[in-house]
Amino acid sequence: MRVLVWQWGRFGGAPRFAAALAQAIGGLPGTEVLLSMSRSAELLRSAAAPRCDLPVTTYDGLASFALRAAGAPFAVAGLARRIKALRPDVAVCAQPGPLDLLMAAALRRLRIPFVALVHDADVHPGDGLPLQMRLQHALCSRAAAVGALTTHVGDRLRAQGLAGTPTRPLLLLSHPPVAFAVPPRPSSDPPEDGTLRLLSFGRLLPYKGLDLLAEALARLGPQSGLAVRVVGSGPASATLDALRALPGVTVENRWVPEDEIGCLLGWSDALVLPYREASQSGVAAAALAAGRRVLATRVGGLAEQLGGAPGAILCEPNAASLLSGLRHLLDLPRDTAAPPPVDTHEAWRDLAASLIRQIEALRL
Repeated sequence: MRVLVWQWGRFGGAPRFAAALAQAIGGLPGTEVLLSMSRSAELLRSAAAPRCDLPVTTYDGLASFALRAAGAPFAVAGLARRIKALRPDVAVCAQPGPLDLLMAAALRRLRIPFVALVHDADVHPGDGLPLQMRLQHALCSRAAAVGALTTHVGDRLRAQGLAGTPTRPLLLLSHPPVAFAVPPRPSSDPPEDGTLRLLSFGRLLPYKGLDLLAEALARLGPQSGLAVRVVGSGPASATLDALRALPGVTVENRWVPEDEIGCLLGWSDALVLPYREASQSGVAAAALAAGRRVLATRVGGLAEQLGGAPGAILCEPNAASLLSGLRHLLDLPRDTAAPPPVDTHEAWRDLAASLIRQIEALRL
């Protein structure tokens, strides 16, 4: 079976997810894989750039997106010719994006079925693009099957009528750990100095619950043995100002390049995910792969993703429960062994095998 995996995002975890999925599928016996990414994908310029078999020009902003979307109907034939030359039997959208209906139209012209893997069934407050969910619904309605990475998302897709029907089955999968190159901590910065290094990383948006983190840290009070870094990009807010004002807390409101993420994880002893809502978390997946403890709220698919994971602590989405989790981390002896890094190779292989097995069962 020849499988075409595509994801046309430029930044963030979606292109990396697609590249890791393609690599895992390509390692299965009897399976060949092809990868399509945006020419503007940051991952293609990183040290860990994957092989891209079908690079596609997408957009660099809202204006170029509007222009590209307007010309999409005229681009279908050319894209179909390029896909035909690759001879895929089936295609997999690793995570929906704004221009995917172009790919869907080209695949339909070639009568090649595709599966859409949905990460978020609903848009998070402050996140996403205009018409994002409408475009995702339109893509799913054209898919031969729709996949979800947690049962939480799968249940929402069923409720929306997008999956779990006789004509469009739901494929249930799980989000594997995501490996980054994590450097060892330098000898000049030893972990035995007694400081707990706590990292909050990702988009700095309201649903991430940074207000809960600010309140919990304020209740905790100054701690000489605690250093907190809040790193990611987002709009200026009173919550970020409140975090900056707390002792021992630094806020870095910036986009973190792909090649810097491993260094952030390497700095940390634990990650905190105080989310108010979530489907699943790529940050949690990276923490597990790096062998870091995770303090996360029990919302959405996080309990499913982190339940039973070594070093994972789950709390309720309120400041009091988050404070208890912080105290638990601080009370751990500093010589407590870190949780072992999860075997990412095995986890991705299991995901790929499950996906291909479910696709084969559909007899597309």
